[in-house]
Amino acid sequence: MTIEIAGRPIGADHPPFVIAEMSGNHNQSLERALAIVEAAAQAGAHAIKLQTYTADTMTLDVRGGSFEINDPDSLWAGQNLHDLYKKAYTPWDWHAPIMERARELGLVCFSSPFDETAVDFLEDLGAPAYKIASFENNHLPLIEKAAATGKPLIISTGMASLSELDEAVRTARDAGCTQLVLLKCTSTYPASPENTNIRTIPHLRELFTCEVGLSDHTMGVGVAVAAVALGATILEKHFTLARADGGVDSTFSLEPTELNCLVEETRRAWQALGDVCYGATEAEQKSMVFRRSIYASKDISKGEILTGENMRIVRPGNGLPPRFHKYLIGKVAQRDFEMGTPMEW
Repeated sequence: MTIEIAGRPIGADHPPFVIAEMSGNHNQSLERALAIVEAAAQAGAHAIKLQTYTADTMTLDVRGGSFEINDPDSLWAGQNLHDLYKKAYTPWDWHAPIMERARELGLVCFSSPFDETAVDFLEDLGAPAYKIASFENNHLPLIEKAAATGKPLIISTGMASLSELDEAVRTARDAGCTQLVLLKCTSTYPASPENTNIRTIPHLRELFTCEVGLSDHTMGVGVAVAAVALGATILEKHFTLARADGGVDSTFSLEPTELNCLVEETRRAWQALGDVCYGATEAEQKSMVFRRSIYASKDISKGEILTGENMRIVRPGNGLPPRFHKYLIGKVAQRDFEMGTPMEW
């Protein structure tokens, strides 16, 4: 099921593909946005992802009611939706210089379109892939539009039911998508490990026969490392230069040293998966000598009775295996054994 995004292979035979999500952490500064791209490249990320929308393509300029965020536990409590998206969006004329800088640094750069006009715009820029955000995975016309480009398509699961996911996947494939990735995602900001349920990852892979990864809103890198052990091949994390700088998504974003840790530790987790293996590996052969075996623990003369006093199970491992110790006790030595000599038949 290996796929490619901008020539980069993604699949079980390759290290996890790490995406740094810029979102609105540029704080409306193109200079900061370019600095985020540079920091992501230095940290070892493989891709930088943008979000392509305007406040008007996202919502209506309406006050009151459901257009206000009334949840007191939300990071954005008390804010109007249109105002929030106006503050968080990435100006469309920034996309080209951001993508160009990313390419110069060897990063894949793509985006999440939030409506059909964004897909058209990103196509003109040569975007190599598309990501459907978790809140948009029920927007079937958007999925159909993005899938029809023939580019790899990544869809976050978020709050979608199994039937809704099935509908999204069918829509994508019917529209021509042949390279599909589903990202297990918990749509809370930040997300708690207890609410992440990454055992869903192998289940998604089995159900939909596609690459599966994690869009991770938890703090730290532990959840992402565990996800790799369960088969995640793509990891997405929000990224900022410093959480202290503020920004709409800064609270649950990784800083550069943390992103580097994510890249390194998930790669180690992938390397550790290996195959089902028992017995000494080639690398362990030199360590075989440090296993225990049976040695003469005193000088033993020919004809002497072997006992637990004159032979012991010790390191190194050049003597008979320990399982023979009880069978040797009471037997007669057929030759002399100097103390420290490995016992042999």
